Amino acid sequence: MANTVNRWKRYADWDERPLRLDKFAAEDPANGFSAFSSPKDPKPGIGIAEGRVISMDGVLERDFDMIDSFIARHHLDVAVAPKAMAMDSATVARMLVDMHVPREELVQLAHGMTPAKLAQCVSHLNALEIAFAYSKMRARKTPGNQAHVTNAKDDPLQLAADAATAVAFGFDEIETTMRVSRNAWSNALACAVGAAVGRWGTLFQCSSEEAEELQIGMAGFSSYAETVSVYGTEKSFTDGDDTPWSKAFLAAAYASRGIKMRCTSGAGSELLMGFHEAKSLLYLEARCLCLQRGMGVQGTQNGGIDGAPLTATVPGGFRELMAENLIAVWLDLECASGNDARATESEIRVGAKIMPYLVAGSDLICSGFGSILKYDNSFNPSLMNGEELEDYLVLQRDFEADGGLTPLPEEKALDLRRRAIDAVSSVFEELGLANPSEEMKRSVTVASGSDDTESFMPRDVAFISEAIKDQGITLIDVIKALARRGFMEEAENLLHLLKLRLSGDYLQTSAMIRNGRIVSAIIDPDDYLGPGSGYRVSEKRRLELNGIRDVLDQKEVLRSEAMHEREESARIKYRALGAAGESPDSKDVVIGISPAFGLKLFQTTAGHRLSDVLRNITDAIRGRGLSPRIVRFHHTPIRPSSDCPPHGLQAPASASGYRRRAQR
Repeated sequence: MANTVNRWKRYADWDERPLRLDKFAAEDPANGFSAFSSPKDPKPGIGIAEGRVISMDGVLERDFDMIDSFIARHHLDVAVAPKAMAMDSATVARMLVDMHVPREELVQLAHGMTPAKLAQCVSHLNALEIAFAYSKMRARKTPGNQAHVTNAKDDPLQLAADAATAVAFGFDEIETTMRVSRNAWSNALACAVGAAVGRWGTLFQCSSEEAEELQIGMAGFSSYAETVSVYGTEKSFTDGDDTPWSKAFLAAAYASRGIKMRCTSGAGSELLMGFHEAKSLLYLEARCLCLQRGMGVQGTQNGGIDGAPLTATVPGGFRELMAENLIAVWLDLECASGNDARATESEIRVGAKIMPYLVAGSDLICSGFGSILKYDNSFNPSLMNGEELEDYLVLQRDFEADGGLTPLPEEKALDLRRRAIDAVSSVFEELGLANPSEEMKRSVTVASGSDDTESFMPRDVAFISEAIKDQGITLIDVIKALARRGFMEEAENLLHLLKLRLSGDYLQTSAMIRNGRIVSAIIDPDDYLGPGSGYRVSEKRRLELNGIRDVLDQKEVLRSEAMHEREESARIKYRALGAAGESPDSKDVVIGISPAFGLKLFQTTAGHRLSDVLRNITDAIRGRGLSPRIVRFHHTPIRPSSDCPPHGLQAPASASGYRRRAQR
């Protein structure tokens, strides 16, 4: 007797799917595992006396923690708050998705709402409504994107090459960090040089310890910062010896040097630190966002960020990440909407996670997209990485949605990589930092990732990085070195970025640089008021999105097929016998072929010879004692459906008596 397996084998099949690598948490508000609501979440409320907030969300002023105090003093507009807080939350939610209610009116209301009120309003929206509201409420009309550029060796040659290709793909910002903390200065220099190859205007940051990151910015290497963390509970702040005021001071320090700056928050950080206070993820993030508006920063990086994988385990987790992004833009903050930490190993969940942002658009859809391979991503793998970059390009084309990227021809990619490697090598040589060999350069040029390179190792980079820091090398020194070695275009591109610090134009909300000009919420405001308004993909941009690889047109198909014509002609001959008529032989079986079968087309889409396909079919028919009849159909009198192809529709029961019009 056969062994009986007491399990449906489909579950064994599912066990082998990538989804099984994901973990899922039970909803448990008491321990912080709740996306949208918790019994510990406060009810929305506000008390104002003589222009001062005396209570907020059920807490009296004397009991405010430092987050409450900062929000009450610096976020809440006491002139708007009485009206905004008195409105029914469901009514406000409907206003968010009402195309007839202007964005400006809703932004004003948000400035008078407490964290609990903001969270309650967006909780009324389902995922589709959140995406629609996000498209309407984001500050800048034109969408953008950000890339991670890192590698496992902190190799400056690869960093420069990958930065150049990231810029060519269309990323508006690139961000680096390092495997070895000492290598920050070298990574910053390499990425800054690489990002200047091909065009100017891509903003760059080096994620490091906050004080060092500011020093790197003051030396000119980075043009923005976003890893200034903000938290939704007081203990989370004090655990890092921080306060909202210290973060606000740091934001002001960046702005004083003409460096764009946004904070980072996102659901799950307090839960990861153990300081969640049994509050819901959305409520805690609403507090973070009110803090950031009160600080006066340009925007936020939120949507889970490092906490996204944890948030994704909770019921409604992806919807919560969308909701917190919506609160950010509702508060009129620039939103770098996360999609960076890889929250799942399921490619289906990855695609589902990115789609609302791709369709709705965002200031920065990813913050950032791993433009390098997963193993080279020193931030940990992003939601999408270099392995999936072409999939993303195809998604843009599929939905005619502008995700901020543009296909890059192969030959151009190699040219840019060589140029970037030569440029950074020249800077190293000119400043006495290193002398990369030709073998090192060649290995990096064609490398997909650091496993393919024979270049600098982390220990080598540490000496370069410390020399940059100790010698006080700045971006001005790099610009001079590039100019002396003949890289005038790259030198001028970097100089343009430095000049922007004097004008301060890219300190505007949601600012990026496109085609040499500032594009921001002030210059390019989102004006969505229904179909035909807001951002629309122009015909020029649509053609750019269409330029993916392996697109076939009729000429290419026929040219490719013609390569197989001679071989097929030697294997099979087709001879027309005239119009097919009825046959009284009930053993006749009709094989319908298309007009181009064997005449212009010689292979299946899977690459099988048509002669082999036809031979196998006829042999199988003869093997059953039947007679094959091959009929070439030139028209389709009955409209085909997806379930019934034209040949089958055109051949009724009597067609089994048709004569062959072509034969082997």
